[in-house]
Amino acid sequence: MASAKIYLTVPYAQKDAAKALGARWDAAVKKWYVPADKELALFAQWQVDAGVPVAATPAKAKASGGTTRASTVTVAAAGDFVAYNGDAPPWE
Repeated sequence: MASAKIYLTVPYAQKDAAKALGARWDAAVKKWYVPADKELALFAQWQVDAGVPVAATPAKAKASGGTTRASTVTVAAAGDFVAYNGDAPPWE
């Protein structure tokens, strides 16, 4: 998997503060995210569930439609849990 983006829940009123810290806007998903080169702790106030971030990566565009689809994977607290992201059958 390519570098996963950590998406944030940033209220519109706080978008400038998130941007000043280095957050970037993902227009396809319409959410702010933390780039791989930034320290995640700076964005703790906007992370979902404070410690359980939601990571998502946009899927490739459809050949016919040209639109993108985003799949969201929730990171679980249990160490042996693997979240199903829908990209491959679960039995493989």
